[in-house]
Amino acid sequence: MMSELEAALAEGSAPSWTRRLRAGRDLASFAEVPEAAEVLVGLLLDTEDTAVTRQTATALTRVGTVAAIRLIALAVAEADDNQADWLQTGVRDALLGTDGVPDITTACAELTRDSEKAVRRSAAEIWTWVNDIQRCPEPDR
Repeated sequence: MMSELEAALAEGSAPSWTRRLRAGRDLASFAEVPEAAEVLVGLLLDTEDTAVTRQTATALTRVGTVAAIRLIALAVAEADDNQADWLQTGVRDALLGTDGVPDITTACAELTRDSEKAVRRSAAEIWTWVNDIQRCPEPDR
């Protein structure tokens, strides 16, 4: 019988965007597992559907661990402008959600000392997004 992790890993390369989107949400809690991390970065940089990028970024932000935020930073470092916009939107979705999101500024601060320069630079960019969101949240509708 396949474990939850194995099933989600298999879904990460599914042709269906809805299955990849579900994989991103299901794998977010396994961000520290190398096999999951690799699939998650691929989902964050999904070239076929921006919903996969956005929802995976949202799920990882809600997890809020250093490992989860590091994967977003890795994706930001490789993203084109459109992907970066959707990554930022996913982070924003999580931070403006009603679920009580972890304070990811601590993870960003730690990642600004990462051994990889691209992660340090991207973590600083994510930190800026967080500060902008906290200063200027969307008005209630």
